[in-house]
Amino acid sequence: THARCAEVFFEGWHGTTILSVRKGERVCVVGDGQVSMGSVVVKANARKVRRIGPQGEVLAGFAGATSDAMTLLERLEMKIEEHPGQLLRACVSLAKDWRMDKYLRKLDALMLVSDRNLSLTLTGNGDVLETEDGIVGIGSGGTYAIAAARALLPIDGLSAEDIARRSMEIAADLCCYTNRNFIVETIDTTAGKIDRSPSARSSSGDSDKGSTQPGTPQST
Repeated sequence: THARCAEVFFEGWHGTTILSVRKGERVCVVGDGQVSMGSVVVKANARKVRRIGPQGEVLAGFAGATSDAMTLLERLEMKIEEHPGQLLRACVSLAKDWRMDKYLRKLDALMLVSDRNLSLTLTGNGDVLETEDGIVGIGSGGTYAIAAARALLPIDGLSAEDIARRSMEIAADLCCYTNRNFIVETIDTTAGKIDRSPSARSSSGDSDKGSTQPGTPQST
């Protein structure tokens, strides 16, 4: 059946889109707000992009089971505290635990993390991946967003946030598990501080009110 074909096609993927774009002195992470259970949208304004670290200097986005992703975010925060200013080392340490720990191994999620220097993808297979062009995407719409961002990256006059937003809009047009309620966070790579300007807020005007709570169903 059509439903079974869709299930097979998305096996190993997670229904959402998270994108990180690095350009000039900015890195921008954007996530959509849709939470799905099968073919039903159960929430449209979930917050899948969060600031972590002692000073909020790391941006993290997740795709997959929400409670699993929140557990991994908490673990990553602990690793960042153990290895301050060394995001790669913290992520490698988490990936080792995720791969080898009997409990963590069962957690079903993908993670994207960015700071002033690096943008990384973490998986339960022990992978810690960094792309050479500074564009990273995860989730069922991630490949669409990556392709759009790579096409827009060379265009003069477009900032990292402009590219990320336009790419997410394209992904939302193509992926039925992705909507246009974007959560946008930006880091100034010269200072390593979070940009708290109004343009870096959610395009829907939603903030903590739309936060995802552990246990919220997430599409797979």
